[in-house]
Amino acid sequence: MTEIRFSGFGGQGIIRCALIAGKALSLYGDKFATMNQSFGPEARGSACSSQLVVADERVLYPYITRPEILVSMSQEAYDKYEPELREDGLLITDQDLVKPKAIRDQIKHYSVPSTRFAEKLGNRIIANLVMMGFFTAITKITTPEVMKKALPGLVPDRFLELNKKAFDQGYEYGLKTLEEKK
Repeated sequence: MTEIRFSGFGGQGIIRCALIAGKALSLYGDKFATMNQSFGPEARGSACSSQLVVADERVLYPYITRPEILVSMSQEAYDKYEPELREDGLLITDQDLVKPKAIRDQIKHYSVPSTRFAEKLGNRIIANLVMMGFFTAITKITTPEVMKKALPGLVPDRFLELNKKAFDQGYEYGLKTLEEKK
């Protein structure tokens, strides 16, 4: 079983990240997945998170207890959720929006300029898809094809190709990052 928390602020598409990953893994990736979400009193701008539990068998408890993967796209979310990350966990951050404190010894940390890449592609709102591509490359939780198969119905049709392009940019950056860390 894998426990994942996507976090950031409202408006970044954090909930959508878990929806995409959950749909991809459960419908196209031969896994079982449950998803939960939480956000502050304001719809936009406050810390929010979505939690995904992924397993090879039916998920009996749908809530995360101690995530092994934390994706943070804002400083506030990082500060709030990083202490819950397992001691041997995986931390993935937006390199321009999150400045991690001293990384605990066994935690593996990777970062991507997802917001900057999205801005260069013409729309900051697709930073979550850049992050999803990066997440897919770093975690190897499934293939990029499986993740992109889940996009229709979860992103607006008129932006589907742009979202795929954002995903691909994040994925390629993730592969390059893994190669450099060898």
